[in-house]
Amino acid sequence: MKITDLITYPIKSCKGTHLTHAPCNVRGIEHDRSMMLVDGDGKFLTQRVLPRMALIAPTMFEDTLTLTAPGMQPLSAEVGDRGQTYKVVVWRSTCEAVDQGDLFGQWLSDFLDAKVRLVRMSDGHVRAVNPLFARQAGDQVGFADGYPYLLASEAALADLNLRLPAGVGPLPMDRFRPNIVIDGDPDQPYADDDWKDLQIGKLESGGMHFGNVKPCARCAVPTIDQSTGIPMGKEPTATLAKYRLQNSDVMFGQNLIALGTQTGVLKVGDELMINN
Repeated sequence: MKITDLITYPIKSCKGTHLTHAPCNVRGIEHDRSMMLVDGDGKFLTQRVLPRMALIAPTMFEDTLTLTAPGMQPLSAEVGDRGQTYKVVVWRSTCEAVDQGDLFGQWLSDFLDAKVRLVRMSDGHVRAVNPLFARQAGDQVGFADGYPYLLASEAALADLNLRLPAGVGPLPMDRFRPNIVIDGDPDQPYADDDWKDLQIGKLESGGMHFGNVKPCARCAVPTIDQSTGIPMGKEPTATLAKYRLQNSDVMFGQNLIALGTQTGVLKVGDELMINN
C-alpha cells in the first residue's frame, strides 16, 4: 500500500491544500488546523453551522496566509503568534489562541454573512489528545476535532460508493477531509480497523511511525458537497450506518498519532507498512 494524496487544512473546516510532500510535527502535517473561525464568544465554527466555509480556500507560504473564495478579492497577509490573545473553545477543550486581525475577520465575515474572527493556536499552548487514547507523553493536536492525523483509503471509499443508492455517488474523498490518503486493498477495504502500529516511508528519508488509536466517528460534514458548500441530505451517513456503526457512531477512516520523534516528511508514493 502507498500514499496517493496528502492534504493540510490551515483553517479548520475550510478547503484543504494538496501536497506532494508534507512536513510533519507533533500537531500533525505542517499548518494543519493551526487556525479556526470563532464566534463572538470564542466558540469554534465549522461547516456544521456555516457550510459555505467549504468554499474558502486558505493557502500558506511561509508566514503568509492567502484566502480565496467565489466572488471575493483574494486576501494575503502575515499570520503569527503576535496579536490579541484570548481563550477559545473547540469541543471540550479551552485553548489559548491569537486573533489574526481585522483584515481577515472582516473578509471572512463578509463572505459568510456572519460575524467571525480568525484565530491561531498559540505556539506555546498544548492541547492534549484524549488521555484514553494517548500513546506517549506529549501527544497533542491543533484545532482538529481530536487527533493530529486522519487516514482514509481509496479502497474503503470505492466500497462505499458501490453501496450508495442510485443517483447519489460516486462521492469524492474530500467529503471525508483526510490528511493521508492511501490506495488500500480492494479485497479488504476496512483492514485498517485492525491496524495498531504502522510505518509510512523510509525512516532515513523522513518516514514516520504512527499509532492507529481509533476509527474516526463522522459528523454531518460528509453530507456537504465540498465543491458547492451545499448540504446534500443524509448520504453518505445513512449508507455508512448500515455497515459501519459502532456504539451509535458512523465510522470512516482512522485517527493516527505519530510515535517516536513525531517529526518527519511524508511524500506521495511512500509505502505503508503494518507493524502490528
